[in-house]
Amino acid sequence: MAFISSGYDPNEPMKDRITDIGPRYFEEFYPPIIKANKGKWLYHEVIEPGVLVHVSETGDEVYTVRVGGCRIMSVSMIREICDIAEKHCDGYVRWTTRNNIEFMVDSKDKVEPLKKDLASRKFAAGSFKFPIGGTGTSITNIVHTQGWIHCHTPATDASGPVKATMDVLFEDFQQHRMPAKLRVSLACCLNMCGAVHCSDIAILGYHRKPPMLDHEYLDKMCEIPLAIAACPTAAIRPAKVELEDGRKVNSVAVKVERCMFCGNCYTMCPSMPLADKEGDGIVLMVGGKVSNRISAPKFSKVVVAFIPNEPPRWETTTKTIKKIIDVYATHANKYERLGEWAERIGWERFFQLCELDFTHHLIDDFRDPAYYTWRQTTNFKF
Repeated sequence: MAFISSGYDPNEPMKDRITDIGPRYFEEFYPPIIKANKGKWLYHEVIEPGVLVHVSETGDEVYTVRVGGCRIMSVSMIREICDIAEKHCDGYVRWTTRNNIEFMVDSKDKVEPLKKDLASRKFAAGSFKFPIGGTGTSITNIVHTQGWIHCHTPATDASGPVKATMDVLFEDFQQHRMPAKLRVSLACCLNMCGAVHCSDIAILGYHRKPPMLDHEYLDKMCEIPLAIAACPTAAIRPAKVELEDGRKVNSVAVKVERCMFCGNCYTMCPSMPLADKEGDGIVLMVGGKVSNRISAPKFSKVVVAFIPNEPPRWETTTKTIKKIIDVYATHANKYERLGEWAERIGWERFFQLCELDFTHHLIDDFRDPAYYTWRQTTNFKF
């Protein structure tokens, strides 16, 4: 009734809407040509790497120039992006889910001036601020998590390996060499706020040691029941511990064989740190995808059990990823995603071609019945 008394009409929910309460109405941010042709688009084409055209049934066309961006941007960079949008796109700009930036214009004549402007903007060291690419069968931006810059449980950095990897793959960002789209993701730990469980190539930070226990301060700094409840494998239990000076304190004990090194306990209890220089590193996974196209969605599979962190350039990680991608580009059929190709030739052959060692750590022993019985895809057969 409060809504009714304030003038809200359920039959016309947008009438007299107060837009500073909650998010603003999304249609306010549409370019005029997008708003005018909503629901009328017939098809789109990738004209060249980084440039798309969408054609409406009204005859209108929208040309999109996609450029690579970074997940963590400075204010000055965002202001420059807005300046470009004001100059070429009537102030409209959008970001993709993979941190690319898209500038849209309503005429083909406006594409070349926009491209030239973007290509002319460089950092002091000479690299492109706004590299054009990331469409179709190219390798687009890497979705990644926080890493050492912001998160409390990472086993690797995010920005560092992503920058190093994209430097190695930059040529494939600007060309269509791949048989199909290829998506790379990074998550800094297996709690995975990144999409590494379903990416063609996934970089996963991995801890190999259980949390360290600061018994002297644990009960003072932590709610012990919260730390115990946070463990997904029930590896933590309350314990009485005797310190070197003879004092007995309330603390916890960790059953190492049950610990999966996720760091959830450290989230609840700062006296249970997990980060370790020798124990932390990177796992590489391949073959995942979200798409239902051709075959059902797939989970990524571990193909490299551990690579040590090697800042600042992560040489072993980037070299291995480059090798996998080059082999895939050479051997896969057109439209075949990386996981589909690996399954067609057999994973044994995949390891041989990519010159990867197979160890017992890579055996998938997941046997949950739901893995086989639940309907996991919208794919169907008549």
